[in-house]
Amino acid sequence: MISAVIIDDEKNNIDNIVGLLQKLELVITIVGTATNAEDAIQLIVTTKPDLLFLDIQMPNKNGFELLKALPHYQFEVVFVTAFDQYGIQAVKFSAIDYLLKPVNPEELVAAVRKVEIKLSRKKENLQLENLMELIRDKDAKKEHKLALASTKEIRFVNTSDIIRCESSNAYTEFFLVDGKNIMVSRPIFEYEELLADYDFIRCHQSHLVNKKFIKSLLKEDGGYLLIEDNVRIPISRNKKENVLNALNNIKK
Repeated sequence: MISAVIIDDEKNNIDNIVGLLQKLELVITIVGTATNAEDAIQLIVTTKPDLLFLDIQMPNKNGFELLKALPHYQFEVVFVTAFDQYGIQAVKFSAIDYLLKPVNPEELVAAVRKVEIKLSRKKENLQLENLMELIRDKDAKKEHKLALASTKEIRFVNTSDIIRCESSNAYTEFFLVDGKNIMVSRPIFEYEELLADYDFIRCHQSHLVNKKFIKSLLKEDGGYLLIEDNVRIPISRNKKENVLNALNNIKK
């Protein structure tokens, strides 16, 4: 899902875009709207959207001046304007797209599709960079990062910062040392292989645990691993011998 902010000094124009996005059932979540540049800047910094629908002509600061005022940005821009004197050709070269008011539904769909493709390529490039880093530094295991792609972002996480993984059908949830969780749409068995060299134990069909966060082995009810966050992770019968062997080989 693409997160988007709509910036336009006329609320009816904002409502029009929102209505079209809903009617067309596009993969867009509107995380905020603003009717002036000052509010928009704060909104962008706070929400970190993937996309801006940005009006060019606004009082005090126009759309271009708004962009100049931002310290940095990694979002895509679709300019929305009722005017052509700002150099539409220049806008076409530098923005993902532009829309003339009143917004045409077909042109809106085309603009969103372009954004989807560009964001997808960005994710692929980030994943490729991470892969090349792994290849270059294959012996420095503790420095390796895992690319976890959620619906909003790709987060690169140190393997040493992952406490455990838990499967839910075809999804895997990662529990991190900073208290945050990340859900990714990949099955846990893929991560079992990836994390095998980083002291992770597959103790159950639904659980993969980082050995360094294990506090103790509880023998009750078939066996549990007690994790440092006091969560009890079950040990399945067919995994018990492998778990015991792995625990006996914990690096000091």
